[in-house]
Amino acid sequence: MTWSGMNRGNGREINDLSHIRQSIADILTTPIGTRIMRREYGSHISELIDQPQNGATRMKMMAATVMALLAWEPRVDVVQIDIAKSDAGAAEITVHGVVNGQNLAATVRLS
Repeated sequence: MTWSGMNRGNGREINDLSHIRQSIADILTTPIGTRIMRREYGSHISELIDQPQNGATRMKMMAATVMALLAWEPRVDVVQIDIAKSDAGAAEITVHGVVNGQNLAATVRLS
């Protein structure tokens, strides 16, 4: 089955992998509790972004990413999460996964 969707920036149709990348970015950048009719939608990443840059916070961010994607993006099988923290309050999360036998890498910048 081929999935496709709409680019939220210009309204044009996008292919399945681009739609999944867009969906991953939306899920990870949406704080839980902020969607009116979907209070559970999103991730806990926003609560963790300003925490100390240590191993415990890194593991919490990885867990928050995987849990959010398991709940809201069933098309992707997550294989690996890479987190690169930079300045205080900024990070880049790269999700590596598999979609219908194709490798997927989606990078989301968080600040």
